[in-house]
Amino acid sequence: MIVEILYGKNPLKVDVPDHVEVDVIRKRQMPLIDDIEQAVRASFTNPVGCESLAGLAQRANSACILLCDITRPVPNGIFIEAMIDLLCENGLKPDQITILIATGLHRPNEGDELIEVVGSERVANLIEVVNHYARNDEDHVEVGRTTRDTEVKIDRRFIDADLKIATGLVEPHFMAGYSGGRKVIVPGIAHADTIRRLHSASILEHPGTRSCNLDDNPLHDEQLQILNMLRESTNSEIYAVNTVIDEYRRIGFVNFGEIERSHLAAVNFAHEFTAVQVERKYENILTSAGGYPLDLTYYQTVKGMVTPLEIAQPDANLIVASECAEGLGSDSYVQAQRNMLEVGSTEFVRRLKNQRLANIDEWETEMQLKAQKKVNVQLYSPNFPIETRELTGVDLIDSIEDTLARNLSTSRDRRLAVIPEGPYVIPTYAN
Repeated sequence: MIVEILYGKNPLKVDVPDHVEVDVIRKRQMPLIDDIEQAVRASFTNPVGCESLAGLAQRANSACILLCDITRPVPNGIFIEAMIDLLCENGLKPDQITILIATGLHRPNEGDELIEVVGSERVANLIEVVNHYARNDEDHVEVGRTTRDTEVKIDRRFIDADLKIATGLVEPHFMAGYSGGRKVIVPGIAHADTIRRLHSASILEHPGTRSCNLDDNPLHDEQLQILNMLRESTNSEIYAVNTVIDEYRRIGFVNFGEIERSHLAAVNFAHEFTAVQVERKYENILTSAGGYPLDLTYYQTVKGMVTPLEIAQPDANLIVASECAEGLGSDSYVQAQRNMLEVGSTEFVRRLKNQRLANIDEWETEMQLKAQKKVNVQLYSPNFPIETRELTGVDLIDSIEDTLARNLSTSRDRRLAVIPEGPYVIPTYAN
C-alpha cells in the first residue's frame, strides 16, 4: 500500500507492506468556499462584532496589518489585495498603511521570500512591508504587566496605528491551542522578553498548554489578557482576518471582525475538522512535520513529534518525515539542543523550571523532551546537514520503509497509524 505524507514542497510516497493494517488519520472533509473573492468581500462588509472595514477605514489616518512569517502557509494572497484596495478606496493612502511581518523571534523574511509571504507583488511594491525584530528595544512600547507578571512590550508600529488588523491561519497549535488571532500579536510582534516569559516552564509545563485546548490554557489566557491591555492603553479595538484551510490547502473558511469573537468563530469551525477522535492507541506511528513551509527547520519539526502523543502507546515508535531544508534553526536553538545533550534531559528541565524567562528557543527543546518521555522518535530527513545531525537528539533514519519493517517486526501490534498532515491534525484518544 502506498501512503503519501507531506514533505517539503512535494508529498513523500511511502510503500507500506500489504500485510500491515494501516489507519490513515486525516481531517474530516471540509466544505470549501466556491467563490473566495466574493467571500472575502462579504467578510469585510458583514464582519463579526464590529462595523464594516470600509467604515473603520473612513475614520482612520493610519493602518497596520500583521502578516504571519514564512513558517505559516497563510493564504494571504486571497485577501490582501482586496483589503488594501478597500482601505485606499475609503480614505487611506498607501503611505499611511504598514504591513508588519509578525516574526516573533524567527528570522526576518526578505527579497522574493517577502513577496511570497505577502502573496501579492503589487501590494508588496505599493505598501511598506517591514519585519518585526523582537530584540530591538527601541521598536517596542511597554504596555504593562499581566497578573502572571509578564512584562508586555509590543511593536510600536502596531501600537501607534489607528486601525490595527491581525491576519492569520487558524490551525492546531501545540502550546496555544489554536494559532491565529491573538497569537499573531503575542508572540508575533512582542518583545523578546515578553516572548521568553510566555514560553517559560511555568506556562509550558501546565497540563492545559496543549493542542486544540483553550480552556484553562495559561498561554491563551495570557494572550487574551494582553489584548485587553492593548485595548485599554491605546483606546482602540483590534481586528482580525481569520482563514482555515483543508488538507490540500484549499479555503474552507474566512471571516473578518473583532479579534476575539472572529477568532473564536474560526476556531469553532476548524475544531470540527482538525480534532479527530481515534478509538485506539498505537505502537507504531508515521507522521510528517506538515510539509513546506513548516518543515523548513528541525525547530518546527518538533510540532510533529508532540501532536500524536495522545494516541501513542508508551515507548511507541514515532517516525517523523521532515525536509529540514534550513537545518536545525536559529543559533539560539542550536545552543539549547547542545545544552540539553550536555546536561541530560532531567537536568535540562529542572533548570527550566527555575527560570523566570526562558532562554530563546529552548522551549522547543522542552517540547521535544515531552515527546521523548513517551515515544522513540525516528527522524527521516536524508538531506539534514551532517555537522549538526547529532544535535537533534533523536534517531535519524535513512529509509522509512526499512525502519517500519524493523519496528513492526518487534511490535506486538502490527497496526500502523499514518498522519499525512502531521501537526495540522490532532488525533485524540476516545477512551
